[in-house]
Amino acid sequence: MSGEDFCPTFQSAVELIGRRWNGAIARALLQGALHFAELSRAIPEISDRLLSRRLRELEEAGIVERRVEDGPPVRVSYALTAKGAALEEVIAQVERWANDWVGAPR
Repeated sequence: MSGEDFCPTFQSAVELIGRRWNGAIARALLQGALHFAELSRAIPEISDRLLSRRLRELEEAGIVERRVEDGPPVRVSYALTAKGAALEEVIAQVERWANDWVGAPR
């Protein structure tokens, strides 16, 4: 592969979705909007601090939408935007590939 084949747009997308926990967050939100605690339970190995940071990154990238629900008490939920929901087939394909090949003998 030559430098002419390098695609910075592809590389940027892979780095965003491939950043640790971002794929898991997007996958969890494919089921619908979740509150922070629900997301934290859905991805048990992520710390609250890192989950908060990743949600901000995904929000800045236009993949996740933060929704504030009037209270009392005021509650915050997170949902995929149309841009985020468009990742559904990508996530499904990665999951299929992982099931077929990750941990499989070489």
